[in-house]
Amino acid sequence: MISEKSTSIRQWMTLNPVCITPETTVPDAALLMRQGGFRRLPVLEGGKLVGIVTDRDLKEAMPSDATSLSIWELNYLVAKLPVREVMSYPVITIGEDATLEQAAKLMLENKVGGLPVISGEKLVGIVTVSDVLRAFVHSGAN
Repeated sequence: MISEKSTSIRQWMTLNPVCITPETTVPDAALLMRQGGFRRLPVLEGGKLVGIVTDRDLKEAMPSDATSLSIWELNYLVAKLPVREVMSYPVITIGEDATLEQAAKLMLENKVGGLPVISGEKLVGIVTVSDVLRAFVHSGAN
């Protein structure tokens, strides 16, 4: 069982996650994810959370092999595609005072793997299924 002390999201979330803007291109977002080992990136506009883009969103934005366009046409189109066109919104978020159990329940109910953590309207972190599992494993070691 995770102890009361360790249930705070603050202890387990990633602080100040890497973010992108709605105008970031799909290839640039994919490169950021690959380099950082992320599976999701919050999308901020004017400091406000306006969306989230996941590795799955980016993969789905890539053209099918069944297309009649040439490889050069495909690369040109994808290179210009902003994440605004593929991001998810509105974003399911959780407050910074929430517990890991609340985050886990919200992720299960909404079938998402991570939640941006907000304080007021400001993004302060991100909590993922991996964070919840890490906390669970850590509590079992005590």
